[in-house]
Amino acid sequence: MSVQHTDVLVIGAGAAGMMCALTAARRGRSVLLLDHSSKLAEKIRISGGGRCNFTNLNTKPDNYLSQNPHFCRSALARFTPQHFIAMLEAHGIGYHEKTLGQLFCDDGSEAIIAMLKSECDAAGVRWSMPCEVGEIRRGSAFTVNTARGLIESGSLVIATGGLSIPKIGATPFGYKVAEQFGIPMTKLKPGLVPLTFHPEEWAVYAELSGASLDAVVSFGKLSFRENLLFTHRGLSGPAILQISSYWEPGKPLSIDLLPDLDMHEIFAQQRGSKMLLGNFLAQYLPKRLADIVATKWAMNTSLNQCSDKELRVLADRLKDWQITPTGTLGYSKAEVTCGGVDTRALSSKTMECNDVPGLFFVGEVMDVTGQLGGYNFQWAWASGYAAGQVA
Repeated sequence: MSVQHTDVLVIGAGAAGMMCALTAARRGRSVLLLDHSSKLAEKIRISGGGRCNFTNLNTKPDNYLSQNPHFCRSALARFTPQHFIAMLEAHGIGYHEKTLGQLFCDDGSEAIIAMLKSECDAAGVRWSMPCEVGEIRRGSAFTVNTARGLIESGSLVIATGGLSIPKIGATPFGYKVAEQFGIPMTKLKPGLVPLTFHPEEWAVYAELSGASLDAVVSFGKLSFRENLLFTHRGLSGPAILQISSYWEPGKPLSIDLLPDLDMHEIFAQQRGSKMLLGNFLAQYLPKRLADIVATKWAMNTSLNQCSDKELRVLADRLKDWQITPTGTLGYSKAEVTCGGVDTRALSSKTMECNDVPGLFFVGEVMDVTGQLGGYNFQWAWASGYAAGQVA
């Protein structure tokens, strides 16, 4: 059986895989990039509603969740948002900032995929797609059994992502490789994912589906202020997706529904109003939510008929609505996977396994999870670049 030889074999042709491949190839390494899918970089394609939120200008280590929080520092410092922006500008690709430092592509995510593919091609990367991968053996080099024959490579880079969005091809492949080589894993869970509540407890709020508002959602010492969206089964929207990566089952969230207002003061000032409570609250909250708050959290009478205690309790609850999710919508609706290959087993400079020379992990397969807003792509670029410089 014929054997293909290459210096670097990258498994996974997504954001991190392509960045690693083109970086290694530019150094004169022979690089083969393979993927089990026939479609290139589906996760880039669907991100940001097809606009690709490709990085965040505010990227710093604090925007990442990991059991080894300092691990991401080195790679992020060496490949910054400005480095990726320079690539876009060299290709004449326009971009714009939305909110909170989030950068989106003017021409949609296809432009970014095309740019990465052309950079790979220009550097001499060879492609093998679609190509299923079977057994991996390690001797003096890595020997990988694939649907297109045996491949022998000095360096093996695993860029196969996590378990999120299985309908576009997510698999546990990378975790199985880690297991095969005795590399520890941290606990996996869906991240950046809508939260669900007990159907009976949620029934009163389910009719709010589609209503949204600016809110602060907190878990422990962490808070995010962004949009909150009511759904038939629970809560979604950026603020909820952000907190979901940190939330622990069985524990409550705290939600401030009116972050800019002192409701104690407002109720005190309007104490004599004959306005119905629901109508009064509709000045500050979406009407449907105001009605539910007035009828379910209080007696929907006029403000001047509410007792001081009732108004005090209501003001407290509007600023600190305690609610305990029962779970999440799972990997099918999660944007990322939290947890993964334990980074304490890897070099923070190169992404190489400490105990398995020549084996690298990049991108989402590792226990480094970015917050919402372009941070996960920036980690893909930075970790792919770090590995590509040495593989």
